Amino acid sequence: MKQRHVAVLGAGVMGSAIAALAVGNGLPVTLVDVDRAVLDRARGEVTRHLRLARLMGAQTGTDVAELRTTVDLSDVADADVVVEAVTELADVKAKVLAEVSALVGPEALVLTNTSAIPVDELAGSVAYPERTVGAHFMNPPYLIKTVEVVRGPRSSEAALAVARDFLTGMGREVVVVGDGPGFVINRVLQRMINEAARIADEGLATPEEIDLLFTGCLGHRTGPLATADLIGLDNVVDSLRVLRDRTGDQGYEPSALLLAKVADGDFGRKTGRGFYEHRGTK
Repeated sequence: MKQRHVAVLGAGVMGSAIAALAVGNGLPVTLVDVDRAVLDRARGEVTRHLRLARLMGAQTGTDVAELRTTVDLSDVADADVVVEAVTELADVKAKVLAEVSALVGPEALVLTNTSAIPVDELAGSVAYPERTVGAHFMNPPYLIKTVEVVRGPRSSEAALAVARDFLTGMGREVVVVGDGPGFVINRVLQRMINEAARIADEGLATPEEIDLLFTGCLGHRTGPLATADLIGLDNVVDSLRVLRDRTGDQGYEPSALLLAKVADGDFGRKTGRGFYEHRGTK
């Protein structure tokens, strides 16, 4: 794999995990966030992710590259791969993508890790829309090898080839899909989470019982509500709203239970409580 300088925009749950994947595969990363305290925490998270990846056998090499952190977006001007992983709000993503695309060169690949916003919608904000591709990593990306890569209507074959080389060079398996709200994974997954939350709210089954049925009967690694806690219930609600607004399907209207948990600050693993208690993870 060609040696690349990777810029990761957003140092939250996914941004820090993507940064860990890249540096663990020998690619230097500049991690950007507007909040220095978030960046300081992210550095510790990257170290934790790398340790876990080694324990799980997901990273066997020792060639860990440099991780730089910065609050200055201009520090990524020389990056040739940009991975956008900011919050799932279209206006925020569009603003960040517009700013970074004005800084990097015309040959730089811009990957958006959006969960549900159509890639072409975001590509309308960048200087070179043909160099913009969706790369929907699953959490945690250093353990889940498959990446849903989204070909926007304006994504070029050259950009897709670079995206494939970048991802496969880190040991990822690429599945290329077409563009649209939620793509494949989240068009199905977010609806499933929403329905599972409604079932729990109706008292038909507990979260534990719902997830046990999915793991025991359908062979899922985790059920929908444990998965929601891993994603972050705030991110689930944001993704559901994107899907509702862009498809007109009211089945994506966030359930009352999801909204209540988010209002209470119970986002899942990252806050220590969601549908489950997560001790020692906050």
